[in-house]
Amino acid sequence: MIQRPAGSNAFEFVVISALRAAQLMRGCVPRVAGIHKHITTAQMEVASGKVTRLPAVPAAPHIVP
Repeated sequence: MIQRPAGSNAFEFVVISALRAAQLMRGCVPRVAGIHKHITTAQMEVASGKVTRLPAVPAAPHIVP
C-alpha cells in the first residue's frame, strides 16, 4: 500500500494519482524506477513528490464596457 504524502487529503491524492495514471497509459515516461502497473506507479510518483498539482490561478475579472 502506498502512503499518501503528509499535508494532502485522500481525495486530492486519489485525483492526482488517477490523472497521472491516465498520462502514463497514454505513454508518458514514469518518474520512478521499477516495473509496476500504471496506477501504482502514479501513486508512487505522487507520494514521493515527483508529481504535484498546480495551484489554481484565479480568473481575471470580466469587465463589460
